[in-house]
Amino acid sequence: MSKVSVLVVDDATFIRDLVKKGLRDHFPGVQIEEAINGRKAQQLLGRQTIDLILCDWEMPEMSGLELLSWCREQDNLKSVPFIMVTSRGDKDNVVQAIQAGVSDFIGKPFSNEQLVTKVKKALSRAGKLQALAASAPPKMLSSGAFANDSLSALTGGKTAVVKPSAPAATVPAAFAAKPAAAAAPAKAPAGRGQGQLRLPAGNMACVIKALSLKEALLVVKRGEPLPQVLESAVLDLEQGEGGEVARLNGYLHAVAAFEPKPDSEWLQLTFRFVDRDPQKLDYLSRLIARGTVQKHFSPGA
Repeated sequence: MSKVSVLVVDDATFIRDLVKKGLRDHFPGVQIEEAINGRKAQQLLGRQTIDLILCDWEMPEMSGLELLSWCREQDNLKSVPFIMVTSRGDKDNVVQAIQAGVSDFIGKPFSNEQLVTKVKKALSRAGKLQALAASAPPKMLSSGAFANDSLSALTGGKTAVVKPSAPAATVPAAFAAKPAAAAAPAKAPAGRGQGQLRLPAGNMACVIKALSLKEALLVVKRGEPLPQVLESAVLDLEQGEGGEVARLNGYLHAVAAFEPKPDSEWLQLTFRFVDRDPQKLDYLSRLIARGTVQKHFSPGA
């Protein structure tokens, strides 16, 4: 019996690795291919059979929407499930993808449980789920491998602290109306920019203390559950006179107390960007050049 093959398309290595770990933990018999953008995916799809495509929207050379439109024009790819993995939450973007023939969405950031639920649903509709279960090694099926977490795999088997949120609906929360940011208290840490940090467990308003092309230094109010290192997230930046919005994909590289005490009300987060999209990098460059946020972090700012 031939293996079930899944293609993961994303220009961010960290996101591809996160998806691959999640798929391998829960679907031991799956064969995974990967591509760094739509153009590379197009070349791969031209030479081998793929049963499911998981694709980012914003990528250099060829976007996920362009790849989706191309796939639906090919006789052999018309019916292949295509799941768009994106942080785009605008209604117009959703309508565009639906009109182009998208099968489903996964909103960034996503939990491992959401990923698995969407993949199971897509493979079931395509009649491939039973074939995938049949191809899994017996030992892995009986050892509870389907319950492993992708973050656990990334951290060498350590137990993840944050539990995944509930599986998303057909159109996930990332595509619904944008929730209001939590109101910051009167004595919130000072900064020169504000944003919204979206984590699998929920959204957090944040103060941007420093910004570069590689990372952002953020301050958020402490809550439960605590943000975790290596957790994937999306940073929504709303800066500038024109009301520009950028949704930047990344992960938490470091989490520390903002104040020098164990019960610090505020947390300092280092958020590493994983996007390589030229438009997003250009947006960041303009923000930095404009001095919208501080270029250097100062605890007393």
